[in-house]
Amino acid sequence: MNDQNTLIKSAIAGLFAIGVVTSIGTVQAAEEAKEKCYGVAKAGQNDCSGANSKHSCAGQSQTDKDPNDWKYVAKGSCEKMGGKLKPAADMGKK
Repeated sequence: MNDQNTLIKSAIAGLFAIGVVTSIGTVQAAEEAKEKCYGVAKAGQNDCSGANSKHSCAGQSQTDKDPNDWKYVAKGSCEKMGGKLKPAADMGKK
């Protein structure tokens, strides 16, 4: 009976591990399908900010379309929305 309990516990642990690995892979794939797009976020709806922004991060933008704040968008759609792939302060750099 004890061997049967051990087998059941091992099977459950294995299924749990498979679920964790699968969910990590799904999150990574979703992140790869997105890109940071500067200058498209509405005030208070940015995902984060560039180095030259006036605040520290998410949801703190006080102006619409701040060229130093970014929002995640579907890969390939940023420039179609009028955004940039780099913050304004980096646009002159190579």
